[in-house]
Amino acid sequence: MSASSPVSCSIDLNAPGKQIGHLAFPKITNTAGWASTFVHIASVANGEGPTVLVLAGNHGDEYEGQVAALRLLQELEPDQVTGRVIVIPRLSPAAAVANTRNWPSGANFNRSFPGRSDGPPNEQLADYLTTVLFPLADVVIDMHSGGRTAWFLPCSHMHVVDDPVQRKAMLEGMEAWCSDWHYLYIDVNGSGLLPVEAENQGKLVITTELGGGGRVPAPVHRLAWSGLTNVLRHVGVVTGEVQTRASLGLPPAIILDGRDPDTIVVSPEDGLFEGMLEPGDPVTAGAPVGRLWFFDRPDRAPVLLRSPVDGYVVVTKAIPITEQGDCVFVVGTPIDRAGLL
Repeated sequence: MSASSPVSCSIDLNAPGKQIGHLAFPKITNTAGWASTFVHIASVANGEGPTVLVLAGNHGDEYEGQVAALRLLQELEPDQVTGRVIVIPRLSPAAAVANTRNWPSGANFNRSFPGRSDGPPNEQLADYLTTVLFPLADVVIDMHSGGRTAWFLPCSHMHVVDDPVQRKAMLEGMEAWCSDWHYLYIDVNGSGLLPVEAENQGKLVITTELGGGGRVPAPVHRLAWSGLTNVLRHVGVVTGEVQTRASLGLPPAIILDGRDPDTIVVSPEDGLFEGMLEPGDPVTAGAPVGRLWFFDRPDRAPVLLRSPVDGYVVVTKAIPITEQGDCVFVVGTPIDRAGLL
């Protein structure tokens, strides 16, 4: 953190025990000229061991991870920890309250990194994570979902980073979520992602996409919690037996490769999207995944939107009203884990 950073922390991140407090940085509103935005933070520390930074609510309308992080903050006690767990359950509080992806300013917090101490509020907070919290951490967990706009196959996922040691550790961390599916993703719509900044600092980064579509089914809540706690055991910061899919009596997970930009299909025009397949469904190249209807042209036949490749549906648009250029579905192709190593 630069000396001029406006972000302050109300707890001592180097102290042992359990602390719950907040980060604060300036805001100016119509009801308060001198005010602060609070982003709540907790630390549970005991003895020597790794530091794990658990993050949720990067996008406001992604609540799956926020619930799991709040539960972790409540239930985790120092005697269960060897090292330190730092938890921020809601990185974008105003967006979470408004049930929106972006901040009220329009800023996408996940495009705010590395941030600037003299920038707008989203960049001030990003700068604090970049210069204070990431350097403290050995492991960064950033939990996402499709938010209101998309249903994403519940999975843990990762970038395929260049460094082979970091890549192997990230692959094993991703698999420790014990989800049925894993996904390999690339950056789209610009730079500035939180996980990329952490990866660039050499951290073991574990990320998720846990459903979405405007509600959280109970099985997704269970996966968010079981996956998060198992990863904490896997990296050695929380006591307890590490589970695997084999120990749970489950078949191996399927890893889907989404690094080809052509597997992200967007709408060619405005319309009403009808999904014809669900995430997790197999699909062949050229087969329809959805179709686009036209309210203003009821005499016009719908346009079929077809898969560009053989694979599985990973994402479908959750809101039928569709604008030209909106992502309507994503397809992933299976890849063997050995191919990543």
